[in-house]
Amino acid sequence: MDLHQCDAFVKGVLEGNRRWIAKSMTLVESSLPLHRTMAARMMDGLLPHTGKSVRLGITGVPGVGKSTFVENLGLYLANKGHKVAVLAVDPSSQRSGGSILGDKTRMEQLACHENAFIRPSPSGETLGGVAAKTREMMLVCEAAGFDVVMVETVGVGQSETQVSTMVDFFLALMIAGAGDELQGIKKGILEVADAIAINKADGDNLERASSARQEYEIAMHMVTPESPTWRPPVLTCSSMLEGGTVNVWETVLEHRRKMKETKEFEQRRRAQALDWMWHLLETGLKDRFKENPDVRANMPHISHQVENELMSPTAAAERLLSYV
Repeated sequence: MDLHQCDAFVKGVLEGNRRWIAKSMTLVESSLPLHRTMAARMMDGLLPHTGKSVRLGITGVPGVGKSTFVENLGLYLANKGHKVAVLAVDPSSQRSGGSILGDKTRMEQLACHENAFIRPSPSGETLGGVAAKTREMMLVCEAAGFDVVMVETVGVGQSETQVSTMVDFFLALMIAGAGDELQGIKKGILEVADAIAINKADGDNLERASSARQEYEIAMHMVTPESPTWRPPVLTCSSMLEGGTVNVWETVLEHRRKMKETKEFEQRRRAQALDWMWHLLETGLKDRFKENPDVRANMPHISHQVENELMSPTAAAERLLSYV
């Protein structure tokens, strides 16, 4: 693989060739220096063809039914003619570091649909439940013609909110009766969510879901909305019923319409692009620091001194930074 192949990657993605889309995503995920250079050049070629999709981030506590929700909504959209891409961030295998690939097997119907593309990615060491290269992979999907890109993230945590910095609409899925009705406030999820959806609102669970909705609506009044034109609503939905997630999609479209009217949509995307640049800069600087020959040569000795309290962490950090 060499730099001359970049044009082939760009051409294959723009043609919507699934093999080239998958190969492009593998290239983006690679940490090899040559592959990183190739990926950067490829992304430059794809960038003019991006930006037209609805970017939807979906988070929620484990067991909330994120994958079932994504499949229900994805099938509804795919059947209506939308091209749907799902970036499902899987927990990483502790042994290989690779994705466990559970989500693809859980979304069997959607995975087989001609208008859908599912890509599980290992979360690795990245905070926020988001794969390190999720942003680039979203752009690959957009360049390939997918007009809806959904990012399903791992669990809920303090850093989970990172996904909100790369999507147009950030949805927090919750369930009733699991003791986490108000935990979202502690974790900061409610502060950045564009909507809360109480999932599994069907059958015997309808009353509990309605009660949870009221609790979240009260909680949301204590949160200052990020936008002056949008107060995040609290919805109920069912991933088990046909059309049970349509109201969520209608809310996404209503949010998009209002944000475009006030020009906040463009402002948000510009801010996200800058945030992405700084994230990549910080990651790249960290990687290059660790790869520096002088740093690698002196790291064991300095680490040993810090561990044995012969050197302060501050002095050690300054010493290591002096080698760069």
